[in-house]
Amino acid sequence: MDGVDGPFDRQLRRLRRDRAARHPDADYLHRRAAAELGERLDLVTRRFDRALDLGCGAGAMGAELAARGIAVVSADAGPAFAAAAGGVLCDEDRLPFADGAFDLVTSVGALDSVNDLPGALTLIRRALRPDGLFLAAFAGAGSLPALRGALQAAEEAEDVAPAPRLHPQIDVRAAGDLLTRAGFALPVVDREEVIVRFSSLGRLVADLRGMAATNILLERSRTPFGRFGLAAATAHFAASADADGRTAERFEILYLSGWAPGPDQPRPARRGSAVASLADALKAGPRASG
Repeated sequence: MDGVDGPFDRQLRRLRRDRAARHPDADYLHRRAAAELGERLDLVTRRFDRALDLGCGAGAMGAELAARGIAVVSADAGPAFAAAAGGVLCDEDRLPFADGAFDLVTSVGALDSVNDLPGALTLIRRALRPDGLFLAAFAGAGSLPALRGALQAAEEAEDVAPAPRLHPQIDVRAAGDLLTRAGFALPVVDREEVIVRFSSLGRLVADLRGMAATNILLERSRTPFGRFGLAAATAHFAASADADGRTAERFEILYLSGWAPGPDQPRPARRGSAVASLADALKAGPRASG
């Protein structure tokens, strides 16, 4: 049943991604992550011919791939994003692609709000040809501490019970375990801390809306904060501002890499090595053939 098969509301996710499509300037974190994945892709010695850009959004990752001469099939759960890219409308955990259809799959800023992430990763691995590469990036555990504190201040000011207001966040170890569970070889996860400074709590929330990164949990509170809660949240956020009136917010960006099993891969490292450098793993990946 649509919308009730996991922690996230599928229909609301589509609507939020459509809203984000109207605000491409807020896509700066995704552009940064896409550029980083592009640089890491340059470390791979093999050639990629056909890529799937999953959760394509405003097209930052697709542009990186196209600039490297790779044919790109774009896909997104948001109708506006999918249409703008001339791509496929689909959820990441309901892929319509044949097994072995791509030699590269990328995803930026989307997999952290997928209902069945283990299933999605398995489908991604199946969509890859042997020795195909998967690269992804999304915000992980430790992100948005300033926003979390502001929301707690609002709940306390209005004397309401805590409610799910931020999405569950995936840490490095869990991400590595998910890649292994999905059958990827040489799974690696890197983490990058990105600090963004905001003039106000409202500016942060507006940018999160533009990234399609606001609350879509099925169990979210449907009751908005009143004026006391909003005032408390705003004051809590502003209390941490620097001398110029801007408050620093932290985003922990996880970068994931995994290879579809194939005959030309080196032996995997010991268990627990998923926190190693993604760049090192890419250099050690399958060599170019032909």
